[in-house]
Amino acid sequence: MISKRTALMSAATLCSALAIGLVMQHTAGSPQTSVAAPVAELAVVAETAPPDLPADVPLQIDAIRLTAATPEAGEGDAQQVLRQNPETSCEMTAEAVPGPMAEVRLTVLSLCRPGERLTIHHNGMMFSSRLDATGALTVQIPALSSSAVFIVEPKSGRGAVATTSVPDLDLVSRVVLQWAGNSGFELHAREFGAGYGSAGHVWRGADLTAGRGSVVQLGDATQLAPRLAEVYSVPRLGGDQSGAIDLTVEAEVTAINCGRDVSAQTLELRDGRLRTRDLTLAMPDCAATGDFLVLNNLLETLKIAAN
Repeated sequence: MISKRTALMSAATLCSALAIGLVMQHTAGSPQTSVAAPVAELAVVAETAPPDLPADVPLQIDAIRLTAATPEAGEGDAQQVLRQNPETSCEMTAEAVPGPMAEVRLTVLSLCRPGERLTIHHNGMMFSSRLDATGALTVQIPALSSSAVFIVEPKSGRGAVATTSVPDLDLVSRVVLQWAGNSGFELHAREFGAGYGSAGHVWRGADLTAGRGSVVQLGDATQLAPRLAEVYSVPRLGGDQSGAIDLTVEAEVTAINCGRDVSAQTLELRDGRLRTRDLTLAMPDCAATGDFLVLNNLLETLKIAAN
């Protein structure tokens, strides 16, 4: 993807007093001239507080399981606890265990429903996954709340809820980009003046040691109409570098999304507060397949201090 970054044109639309730079980029090796594709339009809905619980679908929630697990508890211990009663093995159970960098290990079990699709909700963030062949799922989730609640919604039947405390959330800055379907979105961070493809350019395709922070993708992209989320996390303190981290949202023009409107949402966790924004992007027609739209200034620049 990095090889495709030859800037061709830019367009911007002011919405809700938010200036968003929109850059259209073309595949490497193509002439650096303007293409005939129409300029994309961007609409940003006013900021809203994240809902306590998602309102898009009714949920059937089983009894809440409050976990007393500690960060030292292993994954095998959690599954042994959840599997120990065969009479309730068809019920869905969930357990959340906090870990380093304000991440939570969520373990879900429903032994009689192998392969079933799940939607996981956490403080306004949603992504879809599925149980494996044994009816289990374990996933690491960057937390967005110090009193973290995780709602597991299956395709059918009753779901489950898990809660845990995340004591080190104030030590991390975190940005989420989430969307539904194969919309081609990506979240990129360029730390301390880094350029594309250099050390300090952090995205889901970068090496884990590329920068100070990291981007993880949540959700199963192979599903039909998946819900996906990308999360950039960076320690607020420590390290030997300080300065600004530039964040951009990008969308690749594909055969699936060309000529259509695609939607996404951002959630920004800064200083313990969560801010959300909705956006709708009109993609160019299919002649622009392979190009990238880069949304600058949609996300506020992060300021990071050194030791």
